[in-house]
Amino acid sequence: MGGTAYADDKKLRSLISRMTLEEKVGQLFVMRVYGHSATAPDQADIDANLKEIGVRTAAELIAKYRVGGIIYFAWAHNTRDPHQIADLSNGIQKASLDLPRGLPVLVSTDQEHGIVARVGKPATLFPGAMAIGASGSRADARTLGRIAGKELRALGIRQDYSPVADVNVNPANPVIGVRSFGSDPAAVSRLVAAEVVGYQHSSVAATAKHFPGHGDTAVDSHYGFPVITHTRAQWDELDAPPFRAAIEAGIDSIMTAHIMVPALDDSGDPATLSRPILTGILREELGYDGVVVTDSLGMEGVRTKYGDDRVPVLALKAGVDQLLNPPNLPVAWNAVLKAVQDGELTEARLDESILRVLRLKAKLGLFGDPYVGHRGVDRTVGIPAHLAAADRIADRTTTLLVNEGGLLPLSPTEVPKLLVVGADPASPSGTTGPPTGVLATALTELGFTATPLSTGTAPSAATIAKAVAAAQDADAVVVGTYNVTATSAQKSLVAQLLATGKPVVAVAVRNPYDVAHLPAVRGYLASYSWTDVELRAAARVITGAVAPSGRLPVPVQRADDPGRVLYPVGHGLSYPA
Repeated sequence: MGGTAYADDKKLRSLISRMTLEEKVGQLFVMRVYGHSATAPDQADIDANLKEIGVRTAAELIAKYRVGGIIYFAWAHNTRDPHQIADLSNGIQKASLDLPRGLPVLVSTDQEHGIVARVGKPATLFPGAMAIGASGSRADARTLGRIAGKELRALGIRQDYSPVADVNVNPANPVIGVRSFGSDPAAVSRLVAAEVVGYQHSSVAATAKHFPGHGDTAVDSHYGFPVITHTRAQWDELDAPPFRAAIEAGIDSIMTAHIMVPALDDSGDPATLSRPILTGILREELGYDGVVVTDSLGMEGVRTKYGDDRVPVLALKAGVDQLLNPPNLPVAWNAVLKAVQDGELTEARLDESILRVLRLKAKLGLFGDPYVGHRGVDRTVGIPAHLAAADRIADRTTTLLVNEGGLLPLSPTEVPKLLVVGADPASPSGTTGPPTGVLATALTELGFTATPLSTGTAPSAATIAKAVAAAQDADAVVVGTYNVTATSAQKSLVAQLLATGKPVVAVAVRNPYDVAHLPAVRGYLASYSWTDVELRAAARVITGAVAPSGRLPVPVQRADDPGRVLYPVGHGLSYPA
């Protein structure tokens, strides 16, 4: 079970008894901070910190608010390169441990792999969850967690907000989608448990998210307040199994969702602020006693009903232990302090959460050895064995959806010149991108002469004409599609490329659902992400260097009749032996 009592509970309780109330309040917060260094960030980052938090640096943030955790983001300039990240982590630990009664800091990040990654190259980047779902391999999920965990730990990051335990049963889900392992609760449960074991084997806390399940929503909780209409029975059958599996695997932390689930709590509150959901169901029914962390408190889904001063207090009353990334830390921190002083929250309630947080820090070895070394970075991060493992895992994920007339694999002797066109969505953190360029380079390395031409997610008539003109010089065209809809200009691009008579192969670089909107394409693959590791694997499948073995982990509905399934879960073609 998560968060089992440790032999040093007595020591931890003794630490808690010596803390001031202000220190206790701080221990419950996990905060963002701008800058590549804990003490000497760039001026622009100092300005951003002053504006948002009222401090200049991470060291000042820790001294003033005694925060228990810090979350790294690429956009906050925390993750430039591995040695810098290690130095930042060490600087954060030193700033905290040098204070009177100083405690180690739990550094966290969102390193899901696939489309959500905060630590980029040269660290090893793996396929995302839906790609792993397409391989269905528990061993691969475990390996991913083990290697990714090892690399994070070498950087001083000890808590990873992964894996996503949401079951993606709604193709229109704008926020989860390919971040989920798939639509089958049993398959998702197996892979969640395997990844948890991998991460925690490397002494990094895994975090199953987003409880009680964000898979069936058409609203993004970053910008709105989703309502999940599952009945209690549907929740038990669809949403709960991966979280149960994570708890059974010994998960260290679970993240809440800013969603309303009336069948579990009809008060109109988001799950993050719901005592019936977090204490009644997660703690009491599922028997979970590990750390509960909120999703970011800056998201609209949790701010819809209450102000930024009430949210952290209500979250603690609901049963939360860590308050993640409040939009205004001074407001949130002072609100919790005042709630204890006014008697709305007891100090004993804070102590309960602090004990869970300190137990986790103890389990992760932060009291014994909070620092990391540069030799450890060089020996661990992005080493050839790890990169090769990521490529091997990616090879088992690419899914061949359509192959009419044996169009694939393409042969460099038959179609030596390729044009690679399509969508070039912004690269997930730290992969080289853009997708057309990565695909073209990979195909060239495999014996073709491939030329990239970015046409974007919404190509204009002029852009389409340019692509059609370029296709005249090519022997075949590879097109990357991205979230195609009924009205998407990408449909017109593909139709006009097909009209040239050249062979056209399409790769859905995010959602596999694209294939339903482009029924005339004779060769269609799904890569589930546009990260380099996925695109290189797709190139190996296109050329036949690797035979496709991925199987759809979600059903693809027909575009003209969404009630009917075009390709069921488990669909995936291979090449004749």
